[in-house]
Amino acid sequence: MKIEIPFSGHKNILSLHKKTIEITKDNELTVNGDCIVGTNSSLACIDLPEKFKKKIQNPDTTIVFTIVADDYSFSIHGKGSEKLTLKHPNDIVLRKSAFTCSRTIAIKCDKASDDIPREMIKKLQNPKTSGKLVIEIK
Repeated sequence: MKIEIPFSGHKNILSLHKKTIEITKDNELTVNGDCIVGTNSSLACIDLPEKFKKKIQNPDTTIVFTIVADDYSFSIHGKGSEKLTLKHPNDIVLRKSAFTCSRTIAIKCDKASDDIPREMIKKLQNPKTSGKLVIEIK
C-alpha cells in the first residue's frame, strides 16, 4: 500500500527538530515550526483513505516514509499504533517517541528532521521546490 502526498518548499524551513518531522497543508510557516519540511501539502491525517488508516493503526505495521525533493530523497522507518487517531485536518507528524496525538502518523521513527541532509534542506527552503512525501505500508 502506497500514497504520495505532494507539498511545497518554504523559505522558513529549518528542519532542526531532534524528535519529529512534519508536513502541513498550511501555506505560511514561521521559524518556530522547526520540524516542518513541507507546506501546502495536498493531504493531512484526516484525508488518508480508511483502509490506509486501519493499517497505520496496527502496532505490527512498519511504515516507510520517503521525502523527495528534485534529485534528493530521504527515508524514515516508523511503527503504527492503535493509539493513532489520524484526525488532524492540516498536519502529518512522524515521531521518534511513542507520543500520539491527532497529528501523529507514526511513532518510534528511526530519524527526525535534524537528520535530513543540509543540501536537501536548502532545496526545501526554495518555495518553488515541489516535493512529496511517499508513504509505504509494509
